[in-house]
This record gives sequence, C-alpha cells and structure tokens, in this order.
Amino acid sequence: MNTNKIASIELGRVIAIFVIVAMHCQMFLSYFLYNETPWFGYIFNQSTRFAVPLFFLISGYLIQPKLAANPISTLKSYCSPLLRVFLVWSVICLVMPFQWQTMAEQGYLVERSGYWGYLASTPLNSILEGGLVHLWFIPALMCAALIGAVLSYFNKLALFVPVGIALYVYGVLAGSYQDLTEFWSPFFTRNGPFFSTLLFAIGVEIRQQKITATAKQSLFLAGFGMAIHFTEAFFLSTTGHAFNANDFLFGTMLWGTGIFLFLLAKPNLGQTPIVMNLSKSVLPIYVVHLPMIIVMMNVTRTLQVTGPLKDMLVFGGTLILTLALVKGIEKTPLNRFLFR
Repeated sequence: MNTNKIASIELGRVIAIFVIVAMHCQMFLSYFLYNETPWFGYIFNQSTRFAVPLFFLISGYLIQPKLAANPISTLKSYCSPLLRVFLVWSVICLVMPFQWQTMAEQGYLVERSGYWGYLASTPLNSILEGGLVHLWFIPALMCAALIGAVLSYFNKLALFVPVGIALYVYGVLAGSYQDLTEFWSPFFTRNGPFFSTLLFAIGVEIRQQKITATAKQSLFLAGFGMAIHFTEAFFLSTTGHAFNANDFLFGTMLWGTGIFLFLLAKPNLGQTPIVMNLSKSVLPIYVVHLPMIIVMMNVTRTLQVTGPLKDMLVFGGTLILTLALVKGIEKTPLNRFLFR
C-alpha cells in the first residue's frame, strides 16, 4: 500500500481542516450562555484542539523514510514550497483590509496601519506568524523538519522525541501555565518549535519503529488525553486563564496521538473519491480559510446579522468561498505559485 495515500490518514486530514475552519469561525460565543459565560462555545473551541496536532503527526509519519535516508536534501525539498506559500500568503494577508467599515470611512492606509503597527510591536512573534495569525503553522512545521533533519544528519534521530519532549514541556509551562510558572519565552510558545517538534517526532517514531495499536487502544489513549486536556483547561480557568485560550496542554499530545493511531488501525476509512479529492487541497484550504472568514465577518457585520444565523452564514460562507477559490486556482497556473 502507498503510505502516502492511506485512506484513513487522508480522511483525518480532511476532518481536521474543517474542524479548524469551524474553530476559527468563533462559533457559539454569543448564545447558549451559562451565568453569562459562553461555556458551550468554550467547550466547542477546546474540542477542536486535536486537529493541528494531528497535522504535525501525519507530517512526521509521511516524511520519515526520506528524512532518515537523505535528511538535508529532503529538508530542502520539503521546506522550499512551504516557505514560498508562507511568504506569498503573508504578503496577501498584509495588504488585505480586515475592517471594511474603517477603510470606507478613513481610508485604506488608516485601516492597514493599525494592524501593521501591531505586528511591528512584536517583531519576532510576527516573523513566526507571518501576515495573519493562522500562518504560524507553516514555520512551526518547518522548525520541526529542520530539527529532525539535523538530528538525522548526525545519526542522532533517537534524540528527536526527547528533544521534542523538552521543548513541549517548556512550551506548555511558558504558554498556558505562564501565569503560574512565570516562565519566560521570546515569543508565543504556540509558534516555532515548542509544540510541533514533539508531535512531528512522534509521527516519525511511529513509522520508524512500526508502532501499532488496536482501534480500541487508540481510542482509549485519545479519550484519556482529551480528558487530561479538559481537566487542565478547567483548572487553568480557575486561576484566571481563559478556558478557550489553550492551543496545547499536556494532554493534547496524547489526544492527537491516540487519534492518529486509530487512523492507522483503520486504514480503509474514507476510501471515497471526495475525500481523496479534498485531501489534495488541505494546505490551500488552510491558508485561504481565515481571509475568507474575515470576508464573511464583514458581510455579517454589514447585514447586522447576529447569533446562530451569523455563525451559520460565516461558517457556510467560508466553506463555499474557500473551496470555490481553492479549486478555481488549482485549475490555473497560479496554483504552483500560491499553493504548494
């Protein structure tokens, strides 16, 4: 079987990208309130946090043979298109107006200058996020690949997971736990190598060591990790940290790993043409979706739509616009320039 086309992995990628779109639409935050707090929205937000870890795990798993055999050439061929996509979409997002009403009333430069000034105030963090916050995933993925390639080049790939653990633990302690630990970080720890390295390394290790688990064992691990993640989130919320502000916690790694092992245990899940077609466009959908969410947020603001109808319009409109734009571009010469 061609491991680059394991149906369940492709299904996992498709599900994960739509989960991320839903999360970025900031749904359920103005209704379903309990004590004036949108707990339903908060829980929905945290329930999506397996998706990005799954992408890192899959990336490590798929690259492992080439990374072990030819680390430096693999790093170059892997990161070059990612870097191009990151730079191109950073420029697009930097010039794209986010607040249409402000632009209409005060002009384009006034609308953009505020955002540019915000990015300039945290230059190192902005470099790792690019022109719009969701692009952080690409440099983080490249950081993980770089660390793996260097370790492989020096025949120290056995250190990949331990290095990843050290970075991950520090990332959590200097991230969501920062108010308790007061650990310092030069930038927001979701960015860069802190979380991506361990998840990427686990994907590499699973393939290299041929690690397997039954579907039941995998689901138990995923459920256990999810329970830890939510327990941590509730605990941190009692200390003043926002419940929905956790990208990665200690349990998140187990949660994502369990889901990935489940997909490996069920390789034929998702063996359909639509899944295979959509899976080819996962990275394009990722880079396009947040600008389209911004468009739909402006549309609903102009229409003065609120509540559940707003969420439906933003999510539905984003999916339609994103898929139409991605599939349209893929049929043109711009595909090679804008997408990997």
